Amino acid sequence: MFKIKTMEFLNETIFRMVVEAPMVAHSCLPGQFVIVRSDEEGERIPLTICDYDREAGTVTIVVQVIGAGTTIMSRMKAGDCLADFVGPLGQPSDLVTDDLEEVKKKKIVFVAGGLGTAPVYPQVKWLKEHGVEADVIIGAKNKDILIMEEEFKSVAGNLYITTDDGSYGRSGMVTKCLEDLVTQEGKVYDHCVTIGPMIMMKFVCQLTERLGIHTIVSMNPIMVDGTGMCGACRCSVEGKTKFACVDGPEFDGHKVNWDEAMRRSGMYRDSEAKAKEALK
Repeated sequence: MFKIKTMEFLNETIFRMVVEAPMVAHSCLPGQFVIVRSDEEGERIPLTICDYDREAGTVTIVVQVIGAGTTIMSRMKAGDCLADFVGPLGQPSDLVTDDLEEVKKKKIVFVAGGLGTAPVYPQVKWLKEHGVEADVIIGAKNKDILIMEEEFKSVAGNLYITTDDGSYGRSGMVTKCLEDLVTQEGKVYDHCVTIGPMIMMKFVCQLTERLGIHTIVSMNPIMVDGTGMCGACRCSVEGKTKFACVDGPEFDGHKVNWDEAMRRSGMYRDSEAKAKEALK
């Protein structure tokens, strides 16, 4: 059992948990994920690691309430225990594992949308701790659902907030912000990491391909076992089948078959909606 140290809502649908998981905390790196079950009969939910503290033996996850499994998790409190907290799974970010001196030569921008803001944080934090500054663009539909702004202020080289409705920061989507920075404000980037909804990542990749910026995405397809055995998380990258759980979750965004990935991500929406309704 894995004790929940703290539990807080960041907005109406997104909450943050700090969980006691010493073995995971000892081994994880930015870019990796865990699979969590709230109880013995619960759904297996893949969640990217948002932060970790090796000394305290804790791992931080940020979760959006979408289906029945995340609804059950959202009702838990500090002091409760999760049945399973398996990880670290997947491959760490290339920015963490590549030669540090080569990484320092890159001009890096992170583009985060919605819940994707959380898994961007540990990468930017790790880079900052190792002497590498990266710019960060965070997008949200409006100010009320923006998360983790204060955390990013301490780790980002430059932080750009943009909202679809213009209620806070810049007005417009993350793609407009990135394009404006490059084409109108003189920013130069050669490496982009974008994490968020698939449709957002697809359009960021279309833009960065046109701008000539190498782009990495973090794929979040349907996942069951997280070990490459079930094949549920397969996606096509450069015409080859890859498994997000063991080959990823990060891939070259310009080589992902986005149309296929988005079709697969919607396969179980009806079943998920029915399960959530039954939970009420």
